[in-house]
Amino acid sequence: MRIEGETGFVLHARPWRETSLLVEVLSAGQAAASAWSRGVHSPKRQVLRAALQPLQYIRFDAVLAGELAQLRAAEALDAAPVLSGDALLAAFYLNELVLRLAPRQDPLPELDAAYARTRERLRAGDALAWTLRRFERDLLDALGVGFELHSDGDGEAIDPAARYLLDPEHGPRRLLSDRGQSERSAAATGRALLALAADARPEQADLASLRMPLRAVLAHHPGPRGLKSWEMAAALGRIAPAR
Repeated sequence: MRIEGETGFVLHARPWRETSLLVEVLSAGQAAASAWSRGVHSPKRQVLRAALQPLQYIRFDAVLAGELAQLRAAEALDAAPVLSGDALLAAFYLNELVLRLAPRQDPLPELDAAYARTRERLRAGDALAWTLRRFERDLLDALGVGFELHSDGDGEAIDPAARYLLDPEHGPRRLLSDRGQSERSAAATGRALLALAADARPEQADLASLRMPLRAVLAHHPGPRGLKSWEMAAALGRIAPAR
């Protein structure tokens, strides 16, 4: 199968065999796809090698055989965001989420569009916590495993003053008032859920309450092996280590 003029985002690239590069790409037509490019380390292929850096938006041609494609041509369509510090760690997290959760060679234009929006928010220096929570919501929706945020899993309207655990299979579950502090810290406020549903940035305390509940939902889908970006962020003191 030939792929011609497809556009997408480079998620990851690493050396493969002696002179090749193994590249992971997110595109509207292929979702997450793996491709290899031969001879990228030669001086004549410097332009191609530069186009295959993570976060780069490219146009590419490839020949698909099974799960691995041979990349025939690729060109950069813009300048990739130049990130550092927490923003760079956030980009690594986005790419790892897509690689772990997105199905291979399954068209997901909604995910491609969500990634494009998030990439530009990172470039613009938007608030990282809100940028990441929006992408996590959009990723779950694009994969068909998101849930209604205006009502709980039993169909009751979300109470702004209550707290909710996020059950990956059931949806929001209201936390009873007699629960301990540890459970409350793992629950999102109703205000935060409603704000996320409306795509309206909540107050800082409410925004912070979304992190661990959404993380629990995301951790349910890639299986028992956690994400490297979570381990890195915990090691750097950015997030609490997984319980």
